[in-house]
Amino acid sequence: QVQLVESGGGLVQPGGSLRLSCAASGRFFRLNAMGWYRQAPGNERELVADINGGGSANYADSVKGRFTISRDNAKNTVYLQMNSLKPEDTAVYYCNARVQLTFHYEYGYWGQGTQVTVSS
Repeated sequence: QVQLVESGGGLVQPGGSLRLSCAASGRFFRLNAMGWYRQAPGNERELVADINGGGSANYADSVKGRFTISRDNAKNTVYLQMNSLKPEDTAVYYCNARVQLTFHYEYGYWGQGTQVTVSS
């Protein structure tokens, strides 16, 4: 069983910063791509940023230049540094990981979500 545990959400004023973390635990062969998604009330879940095992990152246009995704493969952890936060960034943020469970089998896992609220 693989678990993704997120932390770092909270309430922040516009223009502020937060850092989200997501740690993977359990038995697996390797972590492949990892990413962050978000879902605001009434909206569909959307990709914020993802990063592959080699460190190449991809960002949604709405967060480019403000958010930075990174990973520490030794700690099986992915991070999302969020700067210059805006009220429209308010959402539940979910971690996602594509986990290589065996040599031939990959499966996607989700974290439980962490609330980010940007408000004055």
